[in-house]
Amino acid sequence: MRQTIKLLMLAAILTLCGPATQAQTKRSDDFKARYKLKEVVVMSRHNIRSPLTSGGAAYMRVTPNQWFKWSSPSSQLSVRGGVLETEMGQFFRKWVVDEGLLPDNYRPTGEEVLFYANSRQRTFATAKYFSAGFLPFANVEITHKLQEDKMDPMFTPQFTKMNDTYRQKVLAEMETLHGGPKAWMEAQKPTLDLMEQVLDMANSPAAKNDTTHFWFGDTRFKIEKGSEPKMSGCYTLANSVADALVLQCYESESMSAFGHELTTDQWRAICKVKEVYDGLLFTTHSAAVNLANPLVSRIREELNKSDRKFTFLCGHDSNLASIGAALRFVFPETEDALEIHTPIGSKLVFEKWNDGTDDYVAVNLVYQSLTQLQNRTLLSLEVPPMVLTITIEGLTANSDGLYRLSDLDARMAETMAEYDAIEDATTEIFLP
Repeated sequence: MRQTIKLLMLAAILTLCGPATQAQTKRSDDFKARYKLKEVVVMSRHNIRSPLTSGGAAYMRVTPNQWFKWSSPSSQLSVRGGVLETEMGQFFRKWVVDEGLLPDNYRPTGEEVLFYANSRQRTFATAKYFSAGFLPFANVEITHKLQEDKMDPMFTPQFTKMNDTYRQKVLAEMETLHGGPKAWMEAQKPTLDLMEQVLDMANSPAAKNDTTHFWFGDTRFKIEKGSEPKMSGCYTLANSVADALVLQCYESESMSAFGHELTTDQWRAICKVKEVYDGLLFTTHSAAVNLANPLVSRIREELNKSDRKFTFLCGHDSNLASIGAALRFVFPETEDALEIHTPIGSKLVFEKWNDGTDDYVAVNLVYQSLTQLQNRTLLSLEVPPMVLTITIEGLTANSDGLYRLSDLDARMAETMAEYDAIEDATTEIFLP
């Protein structure tokens, strides 16, 4: 995918700049001549949804203002999210057809294509809309294992093993992440103050109960076997409100919030409130090898299937984050996006290439830019989504930016072995 987009971008530059970029264009042509795309595995985050709770929800009580009127019930994929995901599916269809992986208007046979989503409405619907754009002539079945809005263990970033030694290792990593609690709390204070002003929190219904600030010193982590890592305290409320503000920004097509025009940098800072929260819970390596084990195992299995050509797995940002942390992926900072590492609707894309002798893998983060989200831009090979390269700590890519599949497979096996080595003892822990 990256090579296709680079080729198109370089061709545009060549038109403007003349022969100076011909060598680069030839290298891209040479890549397509030397490698053949054999398989694609997509781990997707759901697209735009309404906030997770409604009615008397805490995020609604921290402002006297009216929130945006959503096009979907609480936590479900919005109409805009469905449109955007269909457009993303159409782009992937054009890309795999251009690379010769699938014919246009393909109807799957056998086990060549798999769509598997968490049973939450927003993840199932995202997969369904993507499939409509990707395979418009096929009524693709979306595999989901449980009743609607139940969490499938495959996509639930939960601790399935726990013991005291392991617990201390996880908590030690949490303590040092982002420079430690005092550092990350201080770093977020200017943004939390901004959020309070934007919301007019001092005049909100919550203020009647003395909830007038997001500033906090009451953060507690809960780590329990069979559950996702959890955080309690005022920062949990700040995370919920930041999430709702950003989703409102996407859905309303406006960079203002309750009459306050915010800059892109301010919106990115609000997004960082949520990313710090998710990072503390899901991206320490020791926690991630436990939380992401089912998906790491499944992605490894998919990449080694000889009869599979395209796999679409749909879950949550916590899934992308924990997979990345478990496998020691290095996510670049996003461009033209509010969220810094895994934007709404983003996809972690594993591309399997073969040069006639060996299999290689490129890993990319693919997402719609802020402009594309708000304008509902029609995507194509000429107008692609954003594609950023994921690097893998400790592995060496070749001159074409590809990793040997055997090296990535060994990394996945190593991560799974780390999980297997955790001795299990039922424990519940609170960290002050």
